Amino acid sequence: MKDNIANITRWVLFGLLFIAALAGILFYSGALGSEYGSGANNFINISKIFVYFSIIVLLVAPIYTMIKNPKNLMKMVVSVVALLVILAISYGIATNQLTTLQLETYHITAETSRLVGMGLYATYFVLGLSVVAIIYSAIVKIFK
Repeated sequence: MKDNIANITRWVLFGLLFIAALAGILFYSGALGSEYGSGANNFINISKIFVYFSIIVLLVAPIYTMIKNPKNLMKMVVSVVALLVILAISYGIATNQLTTLQLETYHITAETSRLVGMGLYATYFVLGLSVVAIIYSAIVKIFK
């Protein structure tokens, strides 16, 4: 049985989804502003509100879950450690592949280029692990 906070959170998130969809419709229809650029500025301000709210939910939800069900804390710690290991390995193998001229052209630093490479490698690792997990679960399901 779900608790009341989960039900309230679900309906609040549905309401926010509706408001976000309405803001998108109003933006693309031109109803958010008639002057050049004011509609985009209004839409960006609405988007900022949603981003701030998302950050709050992102920080509060795990804390609430840990308080409600402390047994899942170990699973979360293992997941965070696994993610940190993947990011550390990705950072270790990432290098700056761009020349000085390319760095100046794109207005980035060598460290930024390395961080982008880290993100790409981490994405590839997680994708590979996901495919392996899918194949493993399919094989296990066949033999059960």
